[in-house]
Amino acid sequence: MISGSVEAVSPPLLVLGLGNELLGDDGFGPVLVREIGRKYSEAASAVECLDGGTQGLALLGRISGRKALIVLDALMTGQTPGTVSVLAGEEIFQKSSHRSTTAHEGNAGELLAAARLLQELPEQIFLVGMEPETIRTQLGLSKVVEDALPAALERACQLIESVRRQMSLPGDARPVPAPSPSLPPSALP
Repeated sequence: MISGSVEAVSPPLLVLGLGNELLGDDGFGPVLVREIGRKYSEAASAVECLDGGTQGLALLGRISGRKALIVLDALMTGQTPGTVSVLAGEEIFQKSSHRSTTAHEGNAGELLAAARLLQELPEQIFLVGMEPETIRTQLGLSKVVEDALPAALERACQLIESVRRQMSLPGDARPVPAPSPSLPPSALP
């Protein structure tokens, strides 16, 4: 460290959206993390929202040093498309494969397994997954996944608030004042 410089401190909670928006429902993570970022913009010292896109293992440095991590990703489990799943801890490693289950480079399971191997895994880890209907070259989410976004947003925000209470992190989510282009008006709280 250079004398007199200030080292940046990362917020203790990282909300990480994974996926490729050019591949239909694989873009679930980035779409949802933008909405969550709007809600939590006032709580930036406690919660960081990051669109990790298709960066895969390049995100390991962004996970390091966090107390909690919430990953948002398309998750193929064989459930009905549009089903929202919330996994925690070891359940993530059991239910998310260590091979790509979506079309983007890597997946949450691979990223978390690498973080665990490097002893960089946060104390608390969660995955908010959406069962995709369509993963192929296509801009935008399928109607069934788009219709399920409000439920995913609600579940993710409940999880964020629960983690924040457990960790005694400051601030509250603020209401989103206007519809965003990525979610229909009915998706807003």
